[in-house]
Amino acid sequence: MPEIRFFVSTEGRDDWAGTADRPFATPRAAQKAVRAVTAGMTGDVIVTFGAGVHHLAEPLVFDDTLGDSGSNGFRVIYQAEGFGTPGRAEVELSGGREITGWTEGDDGVWTAPIGDLAPRRLTVEGRPVARAARTEGLPGNVTKTATGYVTDSAEPQAWPDPSCLEFVYPGVYPWSEARLAVASITGDATSTTITLAQPAFDHAKSLYDSKWYGAGGDGTWDGLAAPSVLENNVAFLTESGTFAVSRTDRGGHVLHYRPRPGEEIGKTRVVAPALETLIDGQGVHDLVLRGFTVADAAWSGPTRTGGYLHYHGNTRYERGEFHKIDLGADVGYVHVPAEPVQLPANISLTSACRVTVEGNHFTRLGAGALLIEKGTDIDVRANVFDEISGSGIAVHSATRVSLEDNLVHHIGTEYRGSPAVLVVESEETTVAHNEIHDVPHNGIVITGGERAKGTQVISNLVERSMGKLMDGGGIYLSAPQGSSFAGGAMVRGNVIRDVLTSYNFGLYADYGAAWITVLGNIVCRADTPIVLQVGPPLENVAFVGNFWDALPDGYETPPETVIVAGNTVLPKESFDEASRVGGRAGPRGPGSRRSGCGTRRRPPA
Repeated sequence: MPEIRFFVSTEGRDDWAGTADRPFATPRAAQKAVRAVTAGMTGDVIVTFGAGVHHLAEPLVFDDTLGDSGSNGFRVIYQAEGFGTPGRAEVELSGGREITGWTEGDDGVWTAPIGDLAPRRLTVEGRPVARAARTEGLPGNVTKTATGYVTDSAEPQAWPDPSCLEFVYPGVYPWSEARLAVASITGDATSTTITLAQPAFDHAKSLYDSKWYGAGGDGTWDGLAAPSVLENNVAFLTESGTFAVSRTDRGGHVLHYRPRPGEEIGKTRVVAPALETLIDGQGVHDLVLRGFTVADAAWSGPTRTGGYLHYHGNTRYERGEFHKIDLGADVGYVHVPAEPVQLPANISLTSACRVTVEGNHFTRLGAGALLIEKGTDIDVRANVFDEISGSGIAVHSATRVSLEDNLVHHIGTEYRGSPAVLVVESEETTVAHNEIHDVPHNGIVITGGERAKGTQVISNLVERSMGKLMDGGGIYLSAPQGSSFAGGAMVRGNVIRDVLTSYNFGLYADYGAAWITVLGNIVCRADTPIVLQVGPPLENVAFVGNFWDALPDGYETPPETVIVAGNTVLPKESFDEASRVGGRAGPRGPGSRRSGCGTRRRPPA
């Protein structure tokens, strides 16, 4: 059957025919041409992008009602030139805006007007740079008040433009990190009053109201007692390769950047994310996206709401009431959002069917990277996800989604509770042969519910998880996963090593997890390989034939509905057998690395 081919080039023109010698200039022009031919397809429609950065002036929206889907059994394919060959072109779809008009100050800091942009991320010469931060918290003796904080130090009064300042609270719950905006700073020579944005601060006090008797004492716990990290103020611009955003009297924003050695005004490319959505698929089917770098997107949620009130995973508080969860008289209580809100993604597929996302690089993104919601038969394979503010891949209420051979690392750079891979109430999801490393909390999260059944978590390599927050693990599962072992979740042949923070578990079945088989996995260098006593309790969970380097607590007396059999404890110094079994974990294909639990390796710089 004949194919139809269109071409896009940074040197093309949108009024050309879209042929190889007269290519279109923009994805929008190519999409218009595709829509004109999809109804009568007699072969695949292939849109090939030449090398270079293709700037997106608006989101790339694929809508089934507008003719973006394949038809008659054929597919619409958007791809980088030479995809699948050694000569594949480097093609970037960017939602960023290059910043110009720089002025160098006497202190070596560059400044540029950026209008209404308020970037939380920045890319300089293709590399991400961090917001300027003070990591020792507030100076002086600090007291929390009804509206913020009082300190006996006058130093904060010298921090310019406090309304752009953001306070960060790592471990506000052990598994959570909150962010709150400052409204004003006032004071005199002996005292400073810091007022936080409302209603976010009042909501934070309600959400993070808890007691922890299990830790001893009277259970007093105040995660909001004082912020640990302060971000985004020009007073903190002491390190090279950091930036801050301030406002001018005219209401416009100014970007401040302290350059790294060798960077020069006029020769250094600085990109700020502008779009919040890069790719949005609505009901589309028989579509393929492959070979692209998708980069430079923003998310303004914390700015709009006065903070980021994280609870767990991708959920946060924005509205509604709070539920008090009693953990028992000897443990304490916590509060949770009655209407939790999920972190959005810069690339999303909603109600899609038979869509393939292959061989792409998702990077420098300000929300989650990829969200699949209410779709079916979605294939996400051989992609790389890194430098993401939130989660890597999230799947919600979908059916038959396959996540295979992906590399996910250095995600959750801003919203630290975000998992690398998250599956929520989805059926027959496969998470297999992925490599996950250097993440701030959980590696893979599988959350059950009425729709959850048939999940397969197979031969993944997860290392250096739990880098920032506590109470999680390399692989985390909660709630029932179906209604029988046959239709429940299978967790098999995974390698989990170096689970970093305290109070963590390699394989963590939690919060009423049920109908899960944990078979032939390898866990080394975690606080403990698994946990057997949780609340609500585990039911119908089987741990069989696993290898780990320590005996789990309570292993000899597990709960009645938990099976533990044929597991092997191997010496920490020698994991030879586990290494042989673990050789199958991680991505398949050229250049992939797989390993068991040999010598501990230092994390990359």
